[in-house]
Amino acid sequence: MVIPVYDKNPVRRTPVVTYALIGVCALVFLIGPASGFNPAYGTGYRHLLCEQSVYFAHWGVIPDELWHGRLPSSGLLLPRHCTAPPFTKSPFLSVLTALFVHGSWVHLLGNLLFLYVFGDNVEARMGRARFLLFYVVAGYLATYGFAAAHAGSTQTLVGASGAISGVLGAYLYLYPKARVTSLFPFLFFLPLRFPAWMVLCFWFALQWLASQTTRSGPGVAYLAHIIGFLFGFLCTWVCFRRPPKLEPAPAPPGTPQATQGEPQP
Repeated sequence: MVIPVYDKNPVRRTPVVTYALIGVCALVFLIGPASGFNPAYGTGYRHLLCEQSVYFAHWGVIPDELWHGRLPSSGLLLPRHCTAPPFTKSPFLSVLTALFVHGSWVHLLGNLLFLYVFGDNVEARMGRARFLLFYVVAGYLATYGFAAAHAGSTQTLVGASGAISGVLGAYLYLYPKARVTSLFPFLFFLPLRFPAWMVLCFWFALQWLASQTTRSGPGVAYLAHIIGFLFGFLCTWVCFRRPPKLEPAPAPPGTPQATQGEPQP
């Protein structure tokens, strides 16, 4: 596990979109049942667990539902003591709403920390409108990729991890040598500074290993992280790579060479 806390890569203007995404995610979490701050969802562990499960099923992504375009034939996966009231939802739009829903404080703060550290520079390079479009597209591709691999799953998938993974992939291409201060739990949380390519490649390797050894559950989708990251890197490579420098064409034979400061007639 790696926890980035700061990158030495200042921007010249306020990253409005990045801050807005952070604010909306935080607000949605605070007014939802998982925060425990909204009295409208009641109290008591069993009651809150039921409310959270229904909330995630309503606003999150269910791979079976998304892939087949209908409610799961086997029904929603809810606790035994819980029944879901009738609700309507669009499977396609559920991908967008799921980007702003998080399952716990750790889930929320972890995602927003990564977005805060890496999002501002990517937004500055892409521009606000294109960055927002890129963020949403990365989230959609990551979610649909996960749903394709788990087409029969009725577990709920929530969180902005797929979209933020796309931001990490873009950052890796755009600023591989930027210095990133990170905390490593296995090194007793010592703050160490490494180039961004080392930090992000290490993060990606952990996601890959986890995807091979851990079964994805509600809110945990390592494959979505991998798909988002690869999309972010490849999309940025295609859309934002620098054009090659053009060498001046050689003068035709017999043409006198102009000297510096003396234009040819």
